Amino acid sequence: MMLRWLVAAAHLLALGIGLGAVWARARALQGPLDTAGLRRVFSADAWWGVAALLWLGTGLLRAFGGLEKGSAYYLHNHVFWTKMALFGAILILEAAAMTAFTKWRGLLRRGQPVDTSLAGRYARISYIEAGLVAAMVLAATAMARGYGTTAR
Repeated sequence: MMLRWLVAAAHLLALGIGLGAVWARARALQGPLDTAGLRRVFSADAWWGVAALLWLGTGLLRAFGGLEKGSAYYLHNHVFWTKMALFGAILILEAAAMTAFTKWRGLLRRGQPVDTSLAGRYARISYIEAGLVAAMVLAATAMARGYGTTAR
C-alpha cells in the first residue's frame, strides 16, 4: 500500500516538475540567448527530462507493475490510449528540440558559437507540449473517474 501511494505521488510530482520545466524552457528560449540564457534553457530542459523519466518509470509501474487497477484495465480503456497518444505527440515534438539542445550544449562546452535561429520554433514547441501535458491531465482524471471503460 505504501509503495502504491509513493509511486502515485511521484507520478503526480512529475507533472509539476514537467509542466514548470517545459514552460520555463519556452520562456528562456524567448529571452536573450547569451551564455547565461542558454544555461537557463539547458537547466529547464534537464528538469523536463527528469519529469519524462519519472513519468515513464512510474507510469509503467502503475500500469503494469500490479500497483493499480491492472494492465487489463489500462489496455482496454480508450482514454488511456488517448493519454498515450498525447504522450507520443510530445515525444515526436520533442525529438527536434532534444537533438538541437544536445548540439547546443556541445558547442557551448567547446566555446563555439551556437546558432539559436530556431529558438522561437523550440519555444512554440515547448508551449504546445505544455498544452499536451494539460490534456494528459484531463485524460488521467477522466480515467480515475471510470471514463474510457465499457462498464461505467
